[in-house]
Amino acid sequence: MRTSTRRLGIFVGLLLVAGAAVQAVDGADTARSPAVIGRNAPEFAGIDHWLNGPPLTMQALRGKVVLVDFWTYGCINCFHTLPHVEAWDKQYGEKGLTVIGVHTPEFPSERVTDNVKDAIQRYGIRFPVAQDNQYATWNAYGNQYWPAFYLVDKKGRIVYTHVGEGDYDETQAWIEKLLAEKD
Repeated sequence: MRTSTRRLGIFVGLLLVAGAAVQAVDGADTARSPAVIGRNAPEFAGIDHWLNGPPLTMQALRGKVVLVDFWTYGCINCFHTLPHVEAWDKQYGEKGLTVIGVHTPEFPSERVTDNVKDAIQRYGIRFPVAQDNQYATWNAYGNQYWPAFYLVDKKGRIVYTHVGEGDYDETQAWIEKLLAEKD
């Protein structure tokens, strides 16, 4: 009987941890990665292909505000965030914002460059997309979720992150705040 009770306790504990993890992804106030806030944004590493433009580096983007958007075309949540990302690119692109999509696949078909190109065309994505099939950039950022935003200030530091859908007004306020900062 003790073994059964112990197993039940372990099972309940695992369910509580899983529930907390889901809350952390969905909850607005817990959807941050405080460990990366304030550190220099990693360079784009291990990129298989750059689509919609030439290769970019964080070093070359100093002086600009950068929104790094981790996504994959098969993710419905990524699809839901896309209109907001595209609107920010359009509204703030000429004011100093650079949007970079980092396409990191979840499934094998999402590793195929032609499939990624088709998705870019189908969704009308105009900003540069780095194809991160080996998860090198994903790992450099310590990312764990699709979609995930990382806002980088003009000095190259990560100053804001958001995981999942929602908080679009807060993200936009951060973009505006960073663009207004003096160089």
